[in-house]
Amino acid sequence: MSWIDWVILIGTLLAIVLYGSWKTRKNNNLEGYLKGNNSENWMTIGLSIMATQASAITFLSTPGQAYESGMGFIQIYFGLPLAMIIISVFFLPIYYKLKVYTAYEYLEGRFDVRVRSFTAFLFLMSRGLAAGITIFAPSIILSTLLGWDLNLTCFVIGGLVIVYTVSGGSRAVSLTQKWQMAVIMAGMFVAFYYVLDSFPEGVGFTEGIDIAGRLGKMEIVDTSIDPTNRYTIWSGLIGGLFLSLSYFGTDQSQVQRYLGGKSLKASRMGLMFNGLMKIPMQFFILLVGVMVFVSFQFNKPPIIFNSSSTTVNTQQNEKLLEIEAEYDQVFQLKEEALTSWNAGESDNFELVQGLQKNQDVLREEYKAVMFDLDDSYNSEDHDYIFLTFVLNFLPKGLIGLLLAMIFSAAMSSTAGELNALASTTTIDFYKKFFSKSDDEKKDLRVSKLLTVGWGLLAIMVALTAGLFDNLIELVNILGSLFYGTILGVFLLAFFFKWVNAKATLFAAISAQLTIFFIHFLYVYKFIDISYLLYTFIGGIMVVVVGIILQVFFKDAPKDNLNTEIID
Repeated sequence: MSWIDWVILIGTLLAIVLYGSWKTRKNNNLEGYLKGNNSENWMTIGLSIMATQASAITFLSTPGQAYESGMGFIQIYFGLPLAMIIISVFFLPIYYKLKVYTAYEYLEGRFDVRVRSFTAFLFLMSRGLAAGITIFAPSIILSTLLGWDLNLTCFVIGGLVIVYTVSGGSRAVSLTQKWQMAVIMAGMFVAFYYVLDSFPEGVGFTEGIDIAGRLGKMEIVDTSIDPTNRYTIWSGLIGGLFLSLSYFGTDQSQVQRYLGGKSLKASRMGLMFNGLMKIPMQFFILLVGVMVFVSFQFNKPPIIFNSSSTTVNTQQNEKLLEIEAEYDQVFQLKEEALTSWNAGESDNFELVQGLQKNQDVLREEYKAVMFDLDDSYNSEDHDYIFLTFVLNFLPKGLIGLLLAMIFSAAMSSTAGELNALASTTTIDFYKKFFSKSDDEKKDLRVSKLLTVGWGLLAIMVALTAGLFDNLIELVNILGSLFYGTILGVFLLAFFFKWVNAKATLFAAISAQLTIFFIHFLYVYKFIDISYLLYTFIGGIMVVVVGIILQVFFKDAPKDNLNTEIID
């Protein structure tokens, strides 16, 4: 990178952090630190919700997902708008009426402390693991750019996020996320412009869409009912609905964003803003990835995008050199056939399709040889595709802006997650079981220390994140493993008032163990099922098993929906 890129990168990040710290310098009590004194307007809430979800993984991994598999990933978000309506109508009024710090406080009033603690523990497990992934994603960038050790980079990035989060609390997170989202979207539009600019003369956006469609990258909706097909309209509407309900309605990293709103109306408007804007934003990010794919039809991509994860000298291995030479030859033939077709000199696009398949086969063959030579080689390089384009095709200065965009996304999501983890641990465990005093300064110190602790744990998770495949899928899988059980507990609480605590607790434990077992069978290839259905299965199982168990547990349920929770 040039010195201009470094100035833009460092200047942008420092400006955002200093702004958030200055605006929240008077936070000196637990309510201000965890809820921002209920001062956020609807626009801040909406952007903060989007920024918390849109981590660096979104902007590194999602374009790579589209490059490899096309636009079908967008279907995972089809259930989100309906989820926002349900949360606004049923969840939000109860949270506001009870004036809770966390979503899980409500569960004690409705059930008992065991259900509250178990559900909060599941959240801590899922979000604690996911926070590590959001640290790992930007670490890829610095380690690739500067040649730093990846593990050391995780420690550096994680340490910076910890300092930033501890300094300002919830309000600092929300305020800075507005500017981070501005940087993020500006960066993506700039990237999109330069992707189109990299097309050869005579090939524009319309031609790019045509080429992408013919090569199978523009299949947005899949109506098949095959349960082994991961992304279909049905998995999106059903699994995506349940995943969104659980994430936005019961995950403290999101609930905390709108609990800090000025009013119930402001929080509802913020949620609906997210429901309206999330799908177009994700569609655009996926489209950027598809256009990168089109660009690499004319500009030869590397045979592998991540060459830093191996010590193999690829220039001294005859087999690798042979495959790469054939790869170059196939690319040249494909480029000539594509250029001829686009100029109207040939109508044989099947030749282009066949050569693309040959190119894909050669890539996989090359990776297989690399793995034979070095069994520590990570062949999953989806997350490096967009970064490769940025470094090779953007001019000086704009590389710094794109990197600032990715770091802004990492800071916003990780800060929100650490803040939520500290809030849940402080309110649902520390204040509940260890200290019921009203010493605000002590509670604030404990909350900050817990933020540091969760940050360190997230760093440890980040150190192992590279062992997994595509990061955007990994985050969604982690959420799907736990969110179904959490959502099921809240569904029983809101809609089945006659189900008691004992039935709910046993139902939740059995559902969680079942989801773990299903995922075990999937990992070891005994079954093939979309992870998007985990949330649906878990949520429905909690409800059904809870209702059945209630028939045997005759004790009357608690119903404190209209009373305040008192610890």
